[in-house]
Amino acid sequence: MAINKNAEIKKLHTFGDKIADTITAIAGSMTFLWLNVIWFTAWLLLNLGVFGDNLVFDEFPFGLLTMIVSLEAIILSTFVLVSQRRESETSELRSELDYRTDLQTEADIRAMLGMLERVAKKQGIDVSDLVGNMKTEDKKILKMYPEAQREDQSA
Repeated sequence: MAINKNAEIKKLHTFGDKIADTITAIAGSMTFLWLNVIWFTAWLLLNLGVFGDNLVFDEFPFGLLTMIVSLEAIILSTFVLVSQRRESETSELRSELDYRTDLQTEADIRAMLGMLERVAKKQGIDVSDLVGNMKTEDKKILKMYPEAQREDQSA
C-alpha cells in the first residue's frame, strides 16, 4: 500500500505552523529587507531633524527605535524557530515513511523472488546458481553496511 508523504505531512500542519511559515517566508524576502531599510532610514532621518525639529519624537540614541528593533528580532526569531522545528519534524516523518516504504518494497521483492523460484522449479529450470549469487551479494552488502543486518534482525 503506497503512502502519500505529502498528505501525511499536511496532517501535521497546525494553524500556528502555517502562520509561522508565512511570516518566515515574508521576513526572509528581499522585499522585507528593503522595507526595513526604508523604514529605519526614514526613522533616523526624521529623528535627526532632517525634516524639521518639530517632527522629532525619538531623539538620539533612539531608545524607541532600539526597542522596536529588539522586539522585531525576538518575534521574527521565534517564528523562524517554530518554522525550523516543523521542518525538522517534516524531515523526520519523510525519513520514517521512506524507511517503511523501503521495508515494504524489500518484503515484496523477496515474495516475488520466491514465486519466481517456485515457477522456475515447476518448469524444471535450475536457478540455484542465481539464488546462490543473490545470497552472496546479500552477504557482501551486509558486510559493507553492518547496521542493515542489525535492522533486518530486529524487524
